[in-house]
Amino acid sequence: MRKNKSAALRKPDILESYYQVLIQEGLEGTSISKIANRIGIHPSLIIHYFKNKENMKLALVDLLIEKYQSPAMINFDHIKDDEEHFNAIIDVIFSFKWNRTVDPGVHFGFYYLSLRNEQILSRFRLMFKWLRDYLCEKLIYFNEKGIISVKDAMKAADYMVTLMEGLEFHSQFLANGAHFDDFAQTARNVLVSALKNGEF
Repeated sequence: MRKNKSAALRKPDILESYYQVLIQEGLEGTSISKIANRIGIHPSLIIHYFKNKENMKLALVDLLIEKYQSPAMINFDHIKDDEEHFNAIIDVIFSFKWNRTVDPGVHFGFYYLSLRNEQILSRFRLMFKWLRDYLCEKLIYFNEKGIISVKDAMKAADYMVTLMEGLEFHSQFLANGAHFDDFAQTARNVLVSALKNGEF
């Protein structure tokens, strides 16, 4: 029992070390020895807990998904006014903070791996489906309250997720040094207008 508890405590530390090394070194420069050195343990201990690097990758993807699903990020139940509640959700989804929940280099590194790894792909699909379904549920609620006017909440939620993901591409490739929030605010306003004017 004590051994299992120790492993449970150690694994998150190893995964956080893995995440930090990925930020610094990228997928191509990350190794088990570098992960172990960062946290001050022997590499064999990582193999003991995860068996191989593939299992560690999958565990890290699961941890990164948990970051997005954290109640600290998406819990707005304390906001009683429906209009404020709606705006709070939209503001978070289009915020720099949300888009940096996971380092973009790590996020897109695993996105690249998902094109060749079915297990990582399935996790990404579940993550985006969770977000899409969460937003769809919220849109149905706000529609019923008269805050927005949508005919197809699922389609609108699909659009929101796609637009949100596209903000990072714009920031990396098209922004020409402009701050993330400049374009994100425009995208946010266009989306809100479409939701309120029945364009979905």
